[in-house]
Amino acid sequence: MRKYVIPLICYLVIILILVNINDITDFLAKTISSNHVLTIGKGNEYTKDYDFLYVNNSKDYIPYSYNDLIDILYSVINQGWHEFTFYCPSEYTECINDITKLSKDELSLTHINNFVHPYNSFNTIKTSITESGEITVNVVYLYEDKEIREINKYVDKIIKELYKESDDDFENLKRIHDYIINNTKYDIERNDKGESKYKSFNAYGPAIEGYATCNGYADLMAIILSRLEYENYKVATTKEEISYESNGHIWNAIKIDNEWLHLDLTWDDPVSNDGKDYLYHKYFLVSTEEMMEADSGSVKVEEHNFNKSIYQEFMITNES
Repeated sequence: MRKYVIPLICYLVIILILVNINDITDFLAKTISSNHVLTIGKGNEYTKDYDFLYVNNSKDYIPYSYNDLIDILYSVINQGWHEFTFYCPSEYTECINDITKLSKDELSLTHINNFVHPYNSFNTIKTSITESGEITVNVVYLYEDKEIREINKYVDKIIKELYKESDDDFENLKRIHDYIINNTKYDIERNDKGESKYKSFNAYGPAIEGYATCNGYADLMAIILSRLEYENYKVATTKEEISYESNGHIWNAIKIDNEWLHLDLTWDDPVSNDGKDYLYHKYFLVSTEEMMEADSGSVKVEEHNFNKSIYQEFMITNES
């Protein structure tokens, strides 16, 4: 009798497993994901250790909301990590859908990128997502080590020559602002044709080659501001937010005496019809109201119409 009972029991167990295979798989996935130990390393020397209103450094890299996912992606980029794996907890049922959506949202990723140090900004970022909720982020960064070394030599030089401890923020930053503009030309070719022999799209262009687009101006100034230990980030108005044809625009935000101010080297270094070089201070350490006033006139200007739900420091400042 026993020789028939044992096979029968085994057969019933197999049938039970097959009938409930999906529930068992889900249970195992949840059990496994809830017991994963994250490997969290140290950030590099360019990691920002302060938070912003839109993005914060993640405390545990366990997401429970869409905003947590934004913070995790920001933190991975901000730390300068090339690869990082985290997991969706079972409580966050929309986690996989949300990270899939976020990883494909190039506009949101671009805005997140603006809050990190330029040397930690990504060139490409990809996420691999499994059904069990394992998420691996792979980052390729914009700057090469050789470029960073050359730019840092330039930054050391101008800070040594132009920054004086005895002077206030306005005087010191004005000298740096003026020096960069006086030694840089706007890269019209890249702006018009989308390509150029200069690396004007990042800090290497203005620092080493003497040519920049708005990205290059903003990156170089952000590197200098971080070196001088000012809290700062880059502000972007994208072409999606402008009613007429435009590639969008990017500039700097800096915190001075608990107030966030705008700093736009590109628009203080205008391209002239007469071929002469001009140096303005219309967009140098100005409030949002002052920047909008500088934009006002007979010509419609929308390049500074940034999204205040992302760059929230200015919304708070303006309301206070």
